[in-house]
Amino acid sequence: MATDFRNGAFPRRGREGLDGYLWLARVFDKARAARNGTIFDYIYPCPMDRGVFDRWGITSRMFDAALETCQTDDEILGWIKARVPDARRDEANRWLLGEKTVALDRQDAEEGFVPA
Repeated sequence: MATDFRNGAFPRRGREGLDGYLWLARVFDKARAARNGTIFDYIYPCPMDRGVFDRWGITSRMFDAALETCQTDDEILGWIKARVPDARRDEANRWLLGEKTVALDRQDAEEGFVPA
């Protein structure tokens, strides 16, 4: 996945899960873009990133440090699974799909995602 958002590309959708971890693909894309200086007008860590991190029991600093060794989805997934138990993953998913549905819908609309 490209991490250069300056040319109209978008991070992956917040609802797109990696082995059940919603938001992980999106925050992974944004964190890499922030590190590379190609995040454009996205914010990392944004309030939703921090809310998910809080529920996962990690910090943005921890996630940033993981980028030193995690370059692929499989690698970041292995890293997160080693630190975030299923109960915390599920809590974050419930928060996103419950309290943050309006924000997810707005992101989808702004980024041109059309539901099937």
